Parts: sequence; C-alpha cells; structure tokens
Amino acid sequence: MEPVTLSTSRLLLRTVGAQDTGAVYAAAQDPDIQRWTTVPSPYLAEHARSFTGQFVPDGWANGSVFTFGVFLPQGELAAMIGLTRHPLNTAEIGFWATKEHRGHGYTAEAVTAVTRWAFTELSFDRVEWRAEVGNQASRKVAERTGFTFEGTLRSAVTNAGTRRDCWVAGLLPSDLSLPSPSPYLPPKSPPGA
Repeated sequence: MEPVTLSTSRLLLRTVGAQDTGAVYAAAQDPDIQRWTTVPSPYLAEHARSFTGQFVPDGWANGSVFTFGVFLPQGELAAMIGLTRHPLNTAEIGFWATKEHRGHGYTAEAVTAVTRWAFTELSFDRVEWRAEVGNQASRKVAERTGFTFEGTLRSAVTNAGTRRDCWVAGLLPSDLSLPSPSPYLPPKSPPGA
C-alpha cells in the first residue's frame, strides 16, 4: 500500500523518511519515551535510521504497519503513531509524543484522525490500545479519543526484557458514529443486571 497523508485543523500526519531521522532520534532520547514504549534503550542514531529507512516503508509496502509522523504546520515533529494490522480485521494502535509538545491535545487529535481512517478506508472492525500499567499519559489519550477500557492483561507486554502487565481498551466504528464493516452483536445484559 502506498503511504497516505492525513490532516486535521492543526496537524499534518504523514509517513516519515530519511529527512525525519534526526527528529525521530532527538525525540527518542526522552527518558519517558524509552521507559513507556518499546523503542530500544539506549536509542542510537542507527535505530532512527533503521526506523525511517526500513521499518516504516516496509510496513506501508506490505500493509502490516501504518506509521504516521504527526507534524505541526511549521514542520516540527509532535508525535508518532503506529497502527499494526492484526488478524480478524483488527489493529493495535501505539503512539508517543515529543516532550515539548505534550499537553496540547495533538496526540489525541491525531489518534482520532488515524482511527477514523482505519475504520473508513481500511474497514477495520476494531482498534485496540495497550499500554503498560502505570502509563497514565497514554491512558488519558485513549480515554479522550473514545476507547473503552476493557481490563488489565497480566504479563502481556515485554519492556526492557521483562514481562509486564498492561491495560487494554478497544474502539469500535460505532464509538465514532461510523458503520461497522461486519455485524456486531453485543451480549444481552442478564435480567437484574
């Protein structure tokens, strides 16, 4: 699949390439990004080159991972969002925000744009968010964008070589007032519930 570009009133979401390697490298030096995501730690220049030069283009080309750099109008990198295709017409979303651009709602705005695109253009039935228990910033973004918290999965993620618990939440097309590509029958509430 060819990369697509999305936009919101404040942001440009596009694939990243060699021209963005320096910005990705600089952003990934943030200890919070290294702590709460699965980027390598320490994050070296070769990691950024591999990410922008191979991982991102390969993901778009084979339709497995759709990565968007989130840019402000003046061209600054504000966040990164990845949407990984899973079986059964679902995807998992992951994101991080640059330290200097946190707290402005950019990530939530971009997540909303990406999930709408995933539902309308890729016909996904569900987008799932996971984050290590304790990652309150990521959870806030998920909640602000309409994800429904579904629970805690024990030993479900690996970070720095250690298995950890994670939160999980889901977003359905109907949560954004969009039609679902497949019929969905939620369970009926038992009497007296």
